[in-house]
Amino acid sequence: QVQLVESGGGLVQFGGSLRLSCTASGLTFSRYAMGWFRQAPGKEREFVAAISWTGSNTRYTDSVKGRFTISRDNAKNTMYLQMNSLKPEDTAVYYCAQRASVIVTMGPEEYDLWGQGTQVTVSS
Repeated sequence: QVQLVESGGGLVQFGGSLRLSCTASGLTFSRYAMGWFRQAPGKEREFVAAISWTGSNTRYTDSVKGRFTISRDNAKNTMYLQMNSLKPEDTAVYYCAQRASVIVTMGPEEYDLWGQGTQVTVSS
């Protein structure tokens, strides 16, 4: 079964940290770009971060630069999102996604496979 499964979400206080994981199964993980997106209630899904298949190229949306770090371990078929200095505006469902391409992009329409999402809630 081809799937992406997110984990690591939860409730955290303002300024706290969480690490999200995205584990792939039933697919070739190592050769494709991966990304994290989020969707808050009443808002569209937005880009958070993306990483190339080697991990050498990363991109972030401006609002998380310096606070979030994306990484991957191809041997474990797992991608991570380390989130520090969390703010209430980071509250959302976070999704991981895979592109059928090595090129890192930011548009959700350019990603082909999605996980079910994990809730992140930051209290003020």
